Amino acid sequence: MINKIHHIAIICKDYVISKAFYTDVLGLEIIREVYRAERKSYKLDLAVNGNYIIELFSFPDPPDRPSRPEAAGLRHLAFDVDDLDKVIAELAEKQVTAEPVRTDEFTGKRFTFIADPDQLPIEFYEI
Repeated sequence: MINKIHHIAIICKDYVISKAFYTDVLGLEIIREVYRAERKSYKLDLAVNGNYIIELFSFPDPPDRPSRPEAAGLRHLAFDVDDLDKVIAELAEKQVTAEPVRTDEFTGKRFTFIADPDQLPIEFYEI
């Protein structure tokens, strides 16, 4: 019935800051950017390696959503990476600090987290 995940929608507080984070820091590709005047809202479609993955929305004064500690709801967004140390170094060059590297107790794979400008946890999982 389900083929795959189509996209993930994220609502941000500051569109300019979040757009820069997802494009300049994480390197996601812009597919389309639309300003919806009637909603005072931007919608930015982003891709990873040509695959549509994220809709970044802005709305006037969105309420805070708890993301930590373990609040109910979507826990985090995770990207698979080939070289975790390289990703951490590239993030550090852009003044983004990753949490200490952990090891998945079931797979033995390494991973770490950062936070986006609205404190959404983002995981990088070494494949």
